[in-house]
Amino acid sequence: MDMMSSIASMASSMQSASVAQAYSTALTKKAMDAEELAAQELLQMLPQQPAMSVAKGQFIDVYA
Repeated sequence: MDMMSSIASMASSMQSASVAQAYSTALTKKAMDAEELAAQELLQMLPQQPAMSVAKGQFIDVYA
């Protein structure tokens, strides 16, 4: 009977570990989604940059 109880105990602990891992994964996914939304909001707050036009004499070539 000792072997049966150890098998049941191992199965119970494996199920508990599986539930804990699933919870951790779901929590991580939610945190990543929240961070993605925050990054999108920050990007929307940035002002629009004017288009760069490269004109002659605008840059100095410092290659030596």
